Amino acid sequence: MNLLPTPRLAAAGAAALAGCFAASSAHAHVTLERTQAPADSYYKAVLQVQHGCKGQPTLAVRVRVPDGVLSVKPQPKPGWTLTITRVKLAQPVDVGHGRTVTERPGEIAWTGGSLADEHFDEFRMVMKLPDRPGSTLYLPVVQECKDGVHRWIETPDGGKSAADLKEPAPAIVLTPKT
Repeated sequence: MNLLPTPRLAAAGAAALAGCFAASSAHAHVTLERTQAPADSYYKAVLQVQHGCKGQPTLAVRVRVPDGVLSVKPQPKPGWTLTITRVKLAQPVDVGHGRTVTERPGEIAWTGGSLADEHFDEFRMVMKLPDRPGSTLYLPVVQECKDGVHRWIETPDGGKSAADLKEPAPAIVLTPKT
């Protein structure tokens, strides 16, 4: 019994593997490194930008902060300008330790840099997640390129899954507290 693959079988396996890589890169998008985190915890969101727009470099990455997230600390990136846009809360919120907040981060933006299409990079921020175990938080991302844009803002509804969407928003599932 010969356990070594025949040349024909090896070639078929290599072709199938190449097809998998081609399919995965064709569907690459902005993703989160970790897609689950305990509710009411601090979470390091690592947004992974895997490509530009039709061969063009990425020049800006903007992410909308989900409702219920009251604290975000983004990581600066050399060569990029970091901006935090804040939104006023309808009601002040007691966040403990004698602190009350009246506004929250609404959007984090890294602009003015350049990420070539053939490279990937990570954009990071630490956020305090709300105490809502079992819920899903979406972080809609707009990726601006030299001659185009990707709007990773779609969320599943009506029985659809993220796999059904053309440009799904990165998501975090909040698990029970540990």
